[in-house]
Amino acid sequence: MLSIAFDPIYRLSLPERHRFPMEKYELLPKQLLHEGICQQSDFHSPNEATLEEVCRVHNPDYVHRLKTEALTPKEVRAIGFPLTAELITREFIIAGGTLWGCHQALEKGIAFNIAGGTHHAFRAHGEAFCLLNDQAIGAQYLLDKGLANKILIVDLDVHQGNGTAEIFRDEPRVFTFSMHGAKNYPFRKEQSDLDIALDDNTDDRTFLSLLDENLPQLIDRVQPDFIFYLSGVDVLNTDKLGRLGLTLEGCKERDRRVFEISSNFDIPIQCSMGGGYSPTLKTIIEAHANTYRMAFQYYL
Repeated sequence: MLSIAFDPIYRLSLPERHRFPMEKYELLPKQLLHEGICQQSDFHSPNEATLEEVCRVHNPDYVHRLKTEALTPKEVRAIGFPLTAELITREFIIAGGTLWGCHQALEKGIAFNIAGGTHHAFRAHGEAFCLLNDQAIGAQYLLDKGLANKILIVDLDVHQGNGTAEIFRDEPRVFTFSMHGAKNYPFRKEQSDLDIALDDNTDDRTFLSLLDENLPQLIDRVQPDFIFYLSGVDVLNTDKLGRLGLTLEGCKERDRRVFEISSNFDIPIQCSMGGGYSPTLKTIIEAHANTYRMAFQYYL
């Protein structure tokens, strides 16, 4: 059984250019239900993260100005979305879904957030469609509650997790690992605990070889008792915003290897979906569904 936090207000009033990627939040659950990977009871509509939970990671002044829609025009431009009360509520719900997923993963081994992966949100500002950093909020929550002592964040989205790296720069209990396109956004990278910057058109074999060289060693070195996995599918060779060369099968194999390791070492894992911007929704849904298919093999 897979525990999945479902974004209940994905139908935002957005400009046309932003609507296409949002459709996946409706179609992906339908695909998972159709295949029998999930049952309706596996889906959970989460509550908003509390201000206290959010402000353990984000600057309280930033959070207050975000909540009251008082960000400067420059800050709003950096985020990339028109700032609305609905969008802000959605971001708090996404963070709440990841917090719920932390408990589900501790109980059942794995949990998903169909949204999330908002790794470009820094401590005191948002950028690139990310207002709050859901997995950073989840990691800090686990540490604060004594539910984890050492956390590994595995970020395999095509973009570096710059916000996550900045938030945990001075936190030795959280190890940040990012494999990303060297020439992709952000063009000014932060320093993760381990960054692997990939050349344009990196293929399946190269990507998977680097993952195999590093992830098992990190498990041995970091000894995490909880993993956050950002499984963005913008690593595909079809992606409009990515510059890597993975096939659907290569992306699927990436997911399989992450779940095999977390399962073999019995480490709870929370997964957020991250980006995916291929020209056809069919490709995006197939790639995201593969993540769940691979998890289903290891977490029945």
